[in-house]
Amino acid sequence: MSVLLLQMTVVLATSLVCGWIASKLGQARVIGEIFGGILLGPSMLGRVAPEFSSRIFAPNSLGSLDVLSTVGLVLFLFLIGSDLDYEHLRRQKTTAIFSSLMSILLPFSMAILAAPLLLERFAVSGVGKLPFTFFLGVSMSITAFPVLARILQEKRMESSPLGATALMCAAVDDVVAWMLMALAMALLPTGSGAGSYAPRLAWLGFYLLIMLLAIRPAETWLAKHHNTTKFSYELLGILLIVAFASAAATDAIGVHPLFGAFLAGVCFPRVKAWQQGLRTRLDTVISLVLLPLFFTITGIKTRLDLLNTTQAWLWTGLILLLAIVGKMGGAILAARWTGQKWRFAIALGAMLNTRGLVELVVLNIAYNAHVFSPTLFTMLVVMALVTTAMTAPILNWLKVSTAKTTAQEMALIPTA
Repeated sequence: MSVLLLQMTVVLATSLVCGWIASKLGQARVIGEIFGGILLGPSMLGRVAPEFSSRIFAPNSLGSLDVLSTVGLVLFLFLIGSDLDYEHLRRQKTTAIFSSLMSILLPFSMAILAAPLLLERFAVSGVGKLPFTFFLGVSMSITAFPVLARILQEKRMESSPLGATALMCAAVDDVVAWMLMALAMALLPTGSGAGSYAPRLAWLGFYLLIMLLAIRPAETWLAKHHNTTKFSYELLGILLIVAFASAAATDAIGVHPLFGAFLAGVCFPRVKAWQQGLRTRLDTVISLVLLPLFFTITGIKTRLDLLNTTQAWLWTGLILLLAIVGKMGGAILAARWTGQKWRFAIALGAMLNTRGLVELVVLNIAYNAHVFSPTLFTMLVVMALVTTAMTAPILNWLKVSTAKTTAQEMALIPTA
């Protein structure tokens, strides 16, 4: 226990310092927190103070840290799902759906083209081409909804036309990406061989029907017949039971438990007081304590020393280029096709290019499932950091803010 508490002390202190530095540099705190996790890994701390690193973060002592970080991720994905705003999505459905789908389709297509080259060089031996391509496609096309929301909040843009549209696009991206992730997990081989694909997909379909046709209506009924809008202790307990049970169900099916947690959040009743109560009670502990543990686990897996050749960095640059062109290009093209000005289109593309924490979740799932090698994992972590760090500077360059950018200036298209 003393080792775990010491690990948490070091992680929390590093996270606070790096988050503070990032905020002073005009970046979201999560950028610094992610970098802090890398600092505590073998690429940084392991080189500067190898004895201290091996004593504090010895491989056989990371089990408890990993379990706590997984619990934090389950709660975090539950929060993400519960934050999706259906009403905004309905009001901006044409712009949000078209732009988000284009910003998924183009990078996913680029991933399909690049997959054979990367599979040959960086895949783990024995992994199938189809699951590898799916995981790579999701890694290229996902948007970090919570990181984007935090950036927009810091710029006071979350209620602006551009900000609301970007958040809706990110919400659609998240839903589609996690569905693709569930499919990719279902396609991974198990001990029973390829014959297990059909039963797992059937169980996944059955699970989705139960959640959307039974659990969601039941929670909606509970919200309508609950005699108060107060978010009580008992109500929190019931909803967390649903979240953990849903995560356990998808894990039993062979799909990652985080997908179950996310879908439980999607089914969460859209009662504003309940949503705020859930975030108020969980957000601080998750953001301050549990997520930094996940960043550290990710940092320990990230081996920058593996990128020790010009060829490795060239492949990293290619992945980064495909990710930026695909994600930003898809969003920009969709915005232009729907009548937006270049300023709006580029700003929207920069926002949807934010990958951050959700990207790291996807990469860790692929790494733990032995789909990505340590080298490819590191390359994609670098891509996630760079694309997320790009967002704020691009918005600053465009001089996009609530105070300076009106709907007329951005030429927002009519809602449909």
